[in-house]
Amino acid sequence: MRVKRSIMRSIMAALPIMAVAGLPHAESALAQDEKAPYWVSLRFDEVRMRVGPGLEYPIEWLYRRQGLPVKVLRVREGWSFVEDPDGAQGWITSSQLSGTRTVIVIGEELASLREEPSITSALRWRAEPGVVGELLRCRETWCEISVTGRIGWVEAGLLWGDEDPPQAVP
Repeated sequence: MRVKRSIMRSIMAALPIMAVAGLPHAESALAQDEKAPYWVSLRFDEVRMRVGPGLEYPIEWLYRRQGLPVKVLRVREGWSFVEDPDGAQGWITSSQLSGTRTVIVIGEELASLREEPSITSALRWRAEPGVVGELLRCRETWCEISVTGRIGWVEAGLLWGDEDPPQAVP
């Protein structure tokens, strides 16, 4: 009986530490309550996509791109089934994802970022395909993005990750 009490005391003493250690993952846990599909981005410089929802499944892709936007298609026990800008799909642990909404410039040509959401507005700068920026807001067919502090409006058709995904049928 004495052994059981000391084990129980050890467990109870560790609970506050475990609760604090779990705080960095609170954002991803909250995201699991959101109805899929929805947009997130990669939280770290190195993120692994697996063929199944667990560490025992093989790694299919190794992403080395913090901030890359991905679409969460479904969530299962701490894992998110996502789609990347190239259409690849797989499982990423939800703790590796951030709620920060980002977009990536797509296509073959430079994307013009303008002062206002208009083709006649002053050109601020151009972004190459593959550039990732934080999505600030969208208005009709234009989105305002921030790339390393540079802010401008770009035509939404030149971005991946800007649209509101259709809500899944319950």
